[in-house]
Amino acid sequence: MQYPKGGEMDLHSDAFLRRLMRRQLRLAIACAVTFLIALLGLPLLNYFYPEAMATRVFGFTLTWFILGVLFFPFVWIISYVFIKRSIFLEEEEEASAASEATQESGKVGG
Repeated sequence: MQYPKGGEMDLHSDAFLRRLMRRQLRLAIACAVTFLIALLGLPLLNYFYPEAMATRVFGFTLTWFILGVLFFPFVWIISYVFIKRSIFLEEEEEASAASEATQESGKVGG
């Protein structure tokens, strides 16, 4: 990683932002893959297990119960995990950059 003059990592530097954005991209891809598995999994379940998906649950077929009742909370859970993990990544990168800057300033000053 390249540091600006003086050896400190600026929280607004390109290197810091690139590293943070790369980690958040991996998180976004993981959340998108989870969503796509759920979205594409329901038709596949209907195709491969039609009898099981026709089972009645609380007055609905299992297909409609998953689609109408469970899918929305599942999307909310994915969103919640993404937001919490994204905030954690930002705080972790900030702490890492601050500790690297402190170590670098200790080396320069010492």
